Amino acid sequence: MSYPSLQACIADLEKHGHLIRIKDEVDPYLQMAAIHLRVFEHGGPAILFENVKGSKFPAVSNLFGTLERSKFIFRDTLDKVKTLVDLKSDPLKAIKHPFKYANVALTALSALPMKTGKGAPVNFAKCHISDLPQIVNWPKDGGPFVTMPQVYTEDADKPGIMNANLGMYRIQLGGNEYAPDQEIGLHYQLHRGIGVHQTKANAKGQPLKVSIFVGGPPSHPVAAVMPLPEGISEMTFAGALGNRRFRYFYDDEGFCISADADFVITGTVAPHDNKPEGPFGDHLGYYSLKHLFPLLKVHNVYHRKDAVWSFTVVGRPPQEDTSFGALIHEITGSAISTEIPGLHAVNAVDAAGVHPLLFAIGSERYTPYSAGRKPQEILTIANHILGKGQLSLAKYLFIAAQEDDASLNVNDIGGFLKHMLQRIDLATDLHFHTNTTIDTLDYSGTGINSGSKVVFAAAGEIRRELWTELPPDFNLPRPFEKYKMVMPGVLAVEVPKNIKNSDVPLILEILQEHLENATLDGLPLMVLCDDADFTAQSINNFVWVTFTRSNPSHDIYGVNSFSEHKHWGCNGPLIIDARIKPHHAPVLEKDTEVEKTVDKMGEKGGPLYGII
Repeated sequence: MSYPSLQACIADLEKHGHLIRIKDEVDPYLQMAAIHLRVFEHGGPAILFENVKGSKFPAVSNLFGTLERSKFIFRDTLDKVKTLVDLKSDPLKAIKHPFKYANVALTALSALPMKTGKGAPVNFAKCHISDLPQIVNWPKDGGPFVTMPQVYTEDADKPGIMNANLGMYRIQLGGNEYAPDQEIGLHYQLHRGIGVHQTKANAKGQPLKVSIFVGGPPSHPVAAVMPLPEGISEMTFAGALGNRRFRYFYDDEGFCISADADFVITGTVAPHDNKPEGPFGDHLGYYSLKHLFPLLKVHNVYHRKDAVWSFTVVGRPPQEDTSFGALIHEITGSAISTEIPGLHAVNAVDAAGVHPLLFAIGSERYTPYSAGRKPQEILTIANHILGKGQLSLAKYLFIAAQEDDASLNVNDIGGFLKHMLQRIDLATDLHFHTNTTIDTLDYSGTGINSGSKVVFAAAGEIRRELWTELPPDFNLPRPFEKYKMVMPGVLAVEVPKNIKNSDVPLILEILQEHLENATLDGLPLMVLCDDADFTAQSINNFVWVTFTRSNPSHDIYGVNSFSEHKHWGCNGPLIIDARIKPHHAPVLEKDTEVEKTVDKMGEKGGPLYGII
């Protein structure tokens, strides 16, 4: 299936029962997001909002809400593209099996971007930023945002589409100090592709030209989020995945225009020209707060005559971007493991907000002649992982040896953690990286982009049997009066809300003195939290609380801990302080009144009846 436009995709999804229309007027302030979230939670279809309050443009969301729907959209090209990515990792396969990969070569050739004649006067009209759907997802958001953009920039040293970058970086359309219809905000970090381009433009003292595409064939937003191997262009990938060459032209001001996009916003970013951007409800389940980010001076806003605004809603996982991640894994398969020798599998745990927590499996082949086994090669692999692209944003990396259990699965959160906790030596197998960078959206550290990392490495035989329930004689001192088993070997311990943050060192000292002579080998991990019932309710709650609310260097403690030759370890249980601290960002919470309007839409006769 080759979709020439977003409208063609919408029609195909509707024809096959994968899309619903909402004809009633909907409010872009919180209500559209609330509808999307509820439909997504129920595994529902894509949603076409035909009547958006304050805008003449309809909007669509939840296109990629399930992996099954994403695979349906790309049903004719997915296997070829998977093979294409695989070949990039091992091009010798094409030489060894020329007939098997012949059609893939044709796919790659036909995917090259195609420059068209200037289409703006014929295919596009102009409007203003304020004419676009002003969608606000969460109550404390700083304004309306573009949440499904494709942000295009070119390299000042090597201009042209084949060296361009297409990325998905959030765009704030209004609010804060932005001049209405003239300025918008771009949120990205300098290590991203667009950041590299801005750095080069800054060095030349010239503004960076930016084109923001919204909509278009569904392969285009997927290409914008795809972590492609070095040397593969996002526009080429979009062509291969969509079975349609990426069509583009340049307008009279020299901005690249995607000929198939529904909307194109053009503008420039001047060197060192920033304004406050945010807050924004983000994928960790908290708000990212207001900070200075690049400012785009708007030149033009183009739109197709039949344009549909594409958006998504970001929040605590799982969300639609979870399905994006599943599709990326479907396409890239084992490509990452071929780039890191000895790595067999890696999983950025979605339930923990993706970046805070990684699970990995590697080979442990060093010193095979030794009787005992300990982490060695997997530590080398761990260092490689933490230096690799977006994996470098991780705070916690748990890595196990494949030789200990060939059936170990990085996607089985409970099973993987059990394997680790059974084998890890807490005195030797924790390795910290302090005063380093973490995800900009993570506020558990010491400042924006600042925090620490820790590697948990485990190799060898099982060294302990994990408790599945607490022994009758187990107890904790005051104020730790409420605690609950989460899973084998893990205890959630509630810290009363009246405990001041300044008193935490004292109560930790009380806890450690109480436990220092106890026999606790079956309980290697204790997590201090604000709500033990919530934390222990599900494995997803546990990893979200534990790994989004802690900074390894500051929040990891241990019973009978020690420091020897710059190495920290403990001979009793590990303690992670995963309470919400004063410097943390607020948790995302829904608006109860807006939720009531969605409830009514789910009643008999409502547009969401039978769906939510």
